[in-house]
Amino acid sequence: MWLGRGLGAIAGFYAALILLFSFVPPPINLYQLGEAWRLGGIEKDWVSWEEIAPVMGRSAVAAEDANFCNHWGFDMAAIRAAIEAGSNRGASTISQQVVKNVFLWHNRTWIRKAMEAVLTPVVELVWSKQRILEVYLNVAEFDEGVFGVQAAAQHHFGVDAKDLTALQAARLAAVLPDPQDRSASEPTSFVRNRTRAIISGAETIAADGRSACFED
Repeated sequence: MWLGRGLGAIAGFYAALILLFSFVPPPINLYQLGEAWRLGGIEKDWVSWEEIAPVMGRSAVAAEDANFCNHWGFDMAAIRAAIEAGSNRGASTISQQVVKNVFLWHNRTWIRKAMEAVLTPVVELVWSKQRILEVYLNVAEFDEGVFGVQAAAQHHFGVDAKDLTALQAARLAAVLPDPQDRSASEPTSFVRNRTRAIISGAETIAADGRSACFED
């Protein structure tokens, strides 16, 4: 009885948050709080979708989740490929990353993975693809203590997110998902090569329609 009530309360809590954050910017999350404590502060500045260069959205999708418009939160082909390779790297979609960053925590535990599996389809159901990508670009870490594309654009290039060029957007996307080991403004040969691939990928998804779900 008490277990059922407890689970119901948790479900109601998350349902309310998902509904609220479908139109309200999420506040600071657990990981950001931890980094702010560790570093003595973080760079973070929310911007709306209209204030982000369209090429940034395409670049992020090309880098992290090329089938973003074609799945309901889980990329089964990527999951199968990761399992066959003996790794789970590359299997998390943008939707899953948003759920982890906004609603959960970063430690890899079975509880977190189970909650992520439950919450991801709910977010996909309630939020538009554009909203999912908007939130992702505002909460993703692009350098140590630098969160969101606006703070990242200013930090690395001294420009606003709406003014990012294709090269700059691809550079930012290239540091994902390891922003503390890669730099957009001081790129290694690996980041440069990845940047070129992302520029090509962003052009491809624009041409074949795989960006249609989030572009106006």
